[in-house]
Amino acid sequence: MQAFSAELQQVRLTCPGLFTAKSFLFPLFSDYRPRRTAALHHTHAPLLFILFFLFVGISFPGFSQPALAEMRSDTALESELNSGSLNGYVSEARTGEAIWGANIILEGTTLGTSTNSAGFFTLTRIPEGSYTAVISFIGFREMRREITIVAGETLRLDAELTESGVELDDVTLVSDFFDLEQRQSVGVTTVSTQLIRDTPAVLQADVFRSIQLLPGITSASDFSSGLYIRGGTPDQTLILLDNTTVYNPTHFFGFFSTFNPDAIRDVRVFKGGFPPEYGGRIGSVVDIYNKDGNRRQRSGTASVGMLSSRASFEGPFEGGSYMFAIRRSTLEPLLWALRGSVDNIPRSFYFLDANAKINYDLGQRDRLSLSFYTGLDDVVFPASDDLLLNLFYGNITGSLTWRRILSGSTFGTLTFTGSRYFNEPRFEFGGTVFERKNTVNDFSVKADIEWTPDQNHTVKSGLWAGTLLFTLQDRFDGNLTQSPDLTSGYYTFYIQDRWRITPRWIFLGGARAAYFTSGNFFRAEPRAQLEYRPTENLRLQTAAGRYHQFKSLITNEAFSGFDVWLLTDRGVAPAYGDQFMAGAKWNPNNTWSFELEGFYRTMRQLFEFDPRIPDAAGLEYSELFRFGEGFAYGVEVLAQRNRGRLTGFLGYTWGTTRRKFPGFNDDNFFPPKFDRIHDLSLVANYRLNARWMSTVVFGYATGQTYTEPLGRTQINNPFGTEPDNPIIVGRVNASRLPAYHRLDVGFTRYGRFFNLGDSELQLQIINLYSRRNVWFYQFDFDENPVQRITVQMLPILPSVTYTVNF
Repeated sequence: MQAFSAELQQVRLTCPGLFTAKSFLFPLFSDYRPRRTAALHHTHAPLLFILFFLFVGISFPGFSQPALAEMRSDTALESELNSGSLNGYVSEARTGEAIWGANIILEGTTLGTSTNSAGFFTLTRIPEGSYTAVISFIGFREMRREITIVAGETLRLDAELTESGVELDDVTLVSDFFDLEQRQSVGVTTVSTQLIRDTPAVLQADVFRSIQLLPGITSASDFSSGLYIRGGTPDQTLILLDNTTVYNPTHFFGFFSTFNPDAIRDVRVFKGGFPPEYGGRIGSVVDIYNKDGNRRQRSGTASVGMLSSRASFEGPFEGGSYMFAIRRSTLEPLLWALRGSVDNIPRSFYFLDANAKINYDLGQRDRLSLSFYTGLDDVVFPASDDLLLNLFYGNITGSLTWRRILSGSTFGTLTFTGSRYFNEPRFEFGGTVFERKNTVNDFSVKADIEWTPDQNHTVKSGLWAGTLLFTLQDRFDGNLTQSPDLTSGYYTFYIQDRWRITPRWIFLGGARAAYFTSGNFFRAEPRAQLEYRPTENLRLQTAAGRYHQFKSLITNEAFSGFDVWLLTDRGVAPAYGDQFMAGAKWNPNNTWSFELEGFYRTMRQLFEFDPRIPDAAGLEYSELFRFGEGFAYGVEVLAQRNRGRLTGFLGYTWGTTRRKFPGFNDDNFFPPKFDRIHDLSLVANYRLNARWMSTVVFGYATGQTYTEPLGRTQINNPFGTEPDNPIIVGRVNASRLPAYHRLDVGFTRYGRFFNLGDSELQLQIINLYSRRNVWFYQFDFDENPVQRITVQMLPILPSVTYTVNF
């Protein structure tokens, strides 16, 4: 088979007054040695892969060795010639899963780094000699390795960390609810899978319900798992699953998220100020990674709960691993039993999601990963004799990721992604049919490079290109009332550098540039973060940046299922906002961690459907919207105890958010429904013994806002028909519901039941003292005086879940 090869003659570039370089080829990879060559077969390699190889500077047969000696000082060159590099992967010893955020330091020096999302790390410019490498991560035993660095060479060090054991006698239990120590940026929190599993939740463990316990993040109600982060709406949060955008992250009318806890490896939340490598939203990011699969042995879990059942399977194969997880609702037997005795029982009422992932090592330097997710909800509900409700919506995602160690200092990632969102609600009322079809198809390719030229710099850069296909169709009695259909390309480039100015000062700066073809919009986003460490245990941080969003979600704040995604186009400019934040993190010892953060953010060019338009038929796409602005500010406090029999955390937020739309509320700012001035969460776990653990969760929040009606008036119709009786209302959202508070408790029994393997039996009681929190008010104006009807949220609710590991 004919091999594809490329030859590049030596090129001499001369820039007067700047530098002169011989054999200049991609200086980012100048330390890559020419003895390593690669050959590509053009019959099998897509052009994009070939271009990617060329882009990252892999040495092909006949390529000249990059030489940048003329660009460097004699001191820097001598330092490089007398130093070597260290890189490798850090993983769990029990399963082989990659560890994101593990610390690697060389004892007795200031040299150190942490692993990326793939578990990879690199240290460069290490002076020749012998060292003790210390690898650590909270919840795992520290590992120490004696290493020898040879000048001009790269040492590969793969480390496997063992989980800390449960030692009740000397009380060394460790809990990693929120990873405060490992993260480097302001506004970032790693949520552990332990918190997701152990926290009492309505009917089943849930990723988003656990995230809602973080300060700065609120929920709309007991029935919503939507994330309202720092005054933003759920669509202002970018949800990523294995680098792929998830447009529908909820099940069961938004009751809980679509992410199966058994399939999740890492959850990282950027509440604000996220770096240039992330974009496309003006608020926040939730970055989730599925498990890679157990590389040591075949294993699995099965869990049965009151609402759903789930199972997962994982294991190794030669050169790789696999993972498969499935979850489905189990309400059908109950609905079938009630169908003959209770009116208006749903004909169909189920949700389903499935996750799969395959990983394969092509060699010591290359890893492939194929990830897949699908989830859907299907509801057919006869609400009354003449009203039939049919909801069908979901999301399908897939990604193919290729990771490669390009050199001793460079790591590359190439990812192909695909995401499809669909929502097809249908209503039949008295023979009249309303149908809607909203779809978003998102296909993209990303190329990311991480380069560590020396101990003080970590440079990340990447390209992201994709296509969005958007459809929205509304039909009333079979007649098409609106049908905007948009196709847009998007292209993004980013670059950022984490610069350790001194051992006490760290600066992360960069920029992101985005181009959206629909509407021909180009936007630039500068961002910066600064950290100062006055002591070993105290970090002072600040961040600022600009963010843009080319999509908007129209949703019902009470529950999802009718969500509609919209795109920018001519006359519909993208939303944008600025964020500013500052904070302090203090770790006085191994037991306690404290965090204080303040934030201020602006929101401009917010776009949504204009409710004043009576009929959208025949209107241009840009004429369907109204445009507004908003702002939010607040202070967050988080205290965590992560060692001992009693572990847990306390989070508190004081915050305010406002919105303004022209021609609405007299053009004044108003609080949205989800504005909560005070929000407090308390989580406590107490390990009674090796078999029993108890959990308590308490939440308190200021009541949501609502618009109070003042009365009703009568307007006589001059044409002799019935008079109109419009409702007179007060200022928008000027009133508040009563304060919200709820206490949940849970007990977990560990052991073996029915000889089925290691098992967990969870008994949870939601809303222990049965606080009937108010969901909303309804007003009956046909009564005199006007009657206010209170619609309440969940009463006391027990829940039982049984999980077996095999």
